[in-house]
Amino acid sequence: MSDVTEQGAAEGGGRRARGEGRGAAARRASRTGGGPGPSLPYIQRRIREYEVLDEEGLQLIERNADVVLEEIGIEFRDDAEALDLWKAAGADVRGQRVHFPKGLCRELLKTAPKDFTWHARNPERNAQIGGKATVFAPVYGPPFVRDLDGNRRYATIEDFRNFVKLAYMAPSMHSSGGTVCEPVDIAVNKRHLDMVYSHIRYSDKPFMGSVTAPERAEDTVAMAKILFGDDFVENNAVTLNLINANSPLVFDETMLGAAKVYARHNQACVVSPFILSGAMSPVTVAGTLTQILAEVLAGAAFTQLIRKGAPVLFGTFAASISMQSGAPTFGTPEPSLVSYGAAQLARRLGLPFRTGGSLCGSKVPDAQAAHESANTLNMTLLAGTNFVLHAAGWLEGGLVSSYEKFMIDQDQLGMMQKMAEGVDLSEDAQALDAIREVGPGSHYLGCAHTQANFQSAFYRSPLADNNSFEQWEIEGEKRIEQRANALARSWLEHYEAPYLDPAIDEALKEFIAKRKDSMPDAFT
Repeated sequence: MSDVTEQGAAEGGGRRARGEGRGAAARRASRTGGGPGPSLPYIQRRIREYEVLDEEGLQLIERNADVVLEEIGIEFRDDAEALDLWKAAGADVRGQRVHFPKGLCRELLKTAPKDFTWHARNPERNAQIGGKATVFAPVYGPPFVRDLDGNRRYATIEDFRNFVKLAYMAPSMHSSGGTVCEPVDIAVNKRHLDMVYSHIRYSDKPFMGSVTAPERAEDTVAMAKILFGDDFVENNAVTLNLINANSPLVFDETMLGAAKVYARHNQACVVSPFILSGAMSPVTVAGTLTQILAEVLAGAAFTQLIRKGAPVLFGTFAASISMQSGAPTFGTPEPSLVSYGAAQLARRLGLPFRTGGSLCGSKVPDAQAAHESANTLNMTLLAGTNFVLHAAGWLEGGLVSSYEKFMIDQDQLGMMQKMAEGVDLSEDAQALDAIREVGPGSHYLGCAHTQANFQSAFYRSPLADNNSFEQWEIEGEKRIEQRANALARSWLEHYEAPYLDPAIDEALKEFIAKRKDSMPDAFT
């Protein structure tokens, strides 16, 4: 989130501001334009990862996770196939609980790729998952939106399309995401068809699939095959798919069913324990890391039982809770320590890592939202996260997708993209000619080096107001939420859909119509 700093103005500066308000506003509007700048490629980090555990600490967590897997076990509920696969692999299956011999899961994960390409329908938008790459995707899952008129209400398919469009237009957003909001105006058993179609039609960035039932995962794969072709889908990852552990220590029938569909078709599963520490894991960082590692080892290894070599990510969503109310809290130190540690464990396993985003518990895009989201997002980048879900738009603990928050967050993502580039040490960046030219006691504003580089030297926010108080006053005393509102409206007004082959579009619509006609509406 951008920190808005009100600059105090000297008397002369104030007079200049009063005289130049309209001109400054016009220049800023010209710079940002009706729409965004060009789309940026996925991040290739040139900064080091921040690590919180030494070798002794990492080995301790790994040993404890092995104890959990062997002695306590993980439940694979209501899925006889999963239990049979584990039994055949050498696990000790007792009822629905699976106990894993030491080293079994790690051995199975040797076939999982360390990195892979997430393909978009526009190859220029392809993204690497793993290694030094970082990919940003929008908020996922909220049933509510906070709209551009200030209303908190249930989300609709129109909201869904709007968020896909904004993600497509956001330069530093590398994916259009998945369930950017839950369109409750469409039947539960049919809305996934409209959601997947929206990602395909209104964006050409890579997208996520439906996981709320195995048949919905099958529909996602079928639509992807219409778009990419059967053989391409079977041999390349074109969707990422969120498979949550039902923490503590459970994988349920729904998640297992979706995981089996996607892994069989060589599509990427993001195996993510959903952790609210103190409720769904121990209150301590070490205890939570132990449980996360055990759950990921079991869930990720399961994908390799389905299909060796299927791409899989080590994921985690970590938050703490208020021990007074039980409500989740965000931007606090303990979940950051969990995510830093989990990232280290993922690298040791050789799996791509997912965590973080722009998380907050605030009800509106205010100062609380800003500092909680900034704390989470900075940690996310420094941890070395490969896939970042909830990178923009998250509000109210994940219950709300906010248009204004999305715009503020995507601005921050641009800053993270710049930060990840690290320090430029090229001859031009060393700037010795500039230092020679200016010498002692002068300034750099007019020197040749500054004139040659000023347009790209610093990140330029389309939302932050760094002008004088008087200029801000003349321009309407607008808060950042108001500027974000105006920018979102402008982007949506200037949106232009990327080209989609009409024959593919017609085939997708025909598939959707047949699938909807094959079943009655269900709203539960």
